[in-house]
Amino acid sequence: MKKILPLLNIVLIVSAILGSFYLVVTRDDKIGLILKDASILLTITAPYWIEKIFKKKLTPIVKFICILFVFCAHFLGATLEFYNEFAYYDKITHTISGILTALLAMLLLKQLDMYHENKIFFNILFIISVTLSVAVCWEFFEYFGNIFFGGDAQRVAKTGVNDTMQDMLVAFLGSIFVSILYYIEETKKLNGMVKSFMNGMK
Repeated sequence: MKKILPLLNIVLIVSAILGSFYLVVTRDDKIGLILKDASILLTITAPYWIEKIFKKKLTPIVKFICILFVFCAHFLGATLEFYNEFAYYDKITHTISGILTALLAMLLLKQLDMYHENKIFFNILFIISVTLSVAVCWEFFEYFGNIFFGGDAQRVAKTGVNDTMQDMLVAFLGSIFVSILYYIEETKKLNGMVKSFMNGMK
């Protein structure tokens, strides 16, 4: 499995980058669309940037999960417009983003030497705070993108504030899910999904 995952990562990265830049050349005629599609080069390689910034190696499974999520959210969702084509695709990806952001918050706690087993509720508060901060910043990004480049990424014309609020709500629920798992693992001294992900840097 460890040999297969790096190969899958390469396939996902190359497919997303080639597909996005093909659309930049053949379809995109506005600066907003060009930036949205071309930025896949940065987002899908994020795990490698994380490794350089923190000077730590991500395990193959953690790296694969991150790349797969960006592939589904950015390339399929935004570039190939699955968000517009399939009902609830947007909400599913935002829920998953809440879960992944919460797990990454646990990694951040560990890297900053702020993690303490006997401070469960502080850890949970940190998880939720980071997840909500990322969700809010993403909505800021969409909002300013609409202002400067046009479009309606937040679907204001169609849903008012509903789409934005629902996106943040499902991300919040994702962090609550991880927090509950973490609480159970910590109090029952189990080594489950959250603890395994926390040990995803070596």
